[in-house]
Amino acid sequence: MERRLFSILPLLFIYVGVYAKYADSSVLKKYTVHKVLTPVTIDGMADDTWQQAPWSEPFIDIEGNNKPTPYLTTRMKMLWNDDYLYVLAQLEETDLWASLTEHDAIIYRDHDFEIFIDPDRDQENYFEIEINTFGTVLDLFMDKTYSNGGIANLKWNAAGLLSAVVKEGTINQNNDTDKGWTVEMAIPFNALNHAGNTYKPVNGQIWKINFSRVEWTLDKQNATYKKRTGKDGKPLPEFNWVWSPQGIINMHYPEKWGLVYFED
Repeated sequence: MERRLFSILPLLFIYVGVYAKYADSSVLKKYTVHKVLTPVTIDGMADDTWQQAPWSEPFIDIEGNNKPTPYLTTRMKMLWNDDYLYVLAQLEETDLWASLTEHDAIIYRDHDFEIFIDPDRDQENYFEIEINTFGTVLDLFMDKTYSNGGIANLKWNAAGLLSAVVKEGTINQNNDTDKGWTVEMAIPFNALNHAGNTYKPVNGQIWKINFSRVEWTLDKQNATYKKRTGKDGKPLPEFNWVWSPQGIINMHYPEKWGLVYFED
């Protein structure tokens, strides 16, 4: 979903150099995703099948290494077969919290984990999936970026999506210290077929993909939590931690997403 887009023209010129830097494929994160012959059981557990997949580097701030290192660790790994892209993510978290339970709610208003997929790397016709600690999912399709006039199509659903969340701790209870949560997903390639386009990887193909984590600053309220607010009474800005840095606080620049290489 769109958030914190820059509308002041001078700022756009300031960031032109940043855009060019992160569009350079030598800077983008890279990941080789290996093929598996048997389906992965989606239960939120990193079973033996996942041992053949390497972990990504820990996520960094969305703006890059010039910002502080995230104080909580996030990492992901991927596998694939003829039917699914599999994703496993581990998110360190001391305060498990969520509030949204309705499909296609604006999930980044909670702590969340997000996946962005541009199969043909044309920087258009891409997909976004978000999930919170409850396991509530938002899925949407973008025909083009917000900066080019795109509008989020929430009518698109990742049909057949399988997902699971495992929590290490007690959600929405502030009387203990939690350890984190694990997200596991199986994203059907058939679900990515849209407007006459069919997206199914083959050996050697490269997709543009990125991952993001939204983390809010919380205060204790009674037995649970609330977002910390500033002097204006509004919640403090969220942290955005990503796999491949964007250079600005905006995930909707696919040219800066990482390169994922599919390998048999």
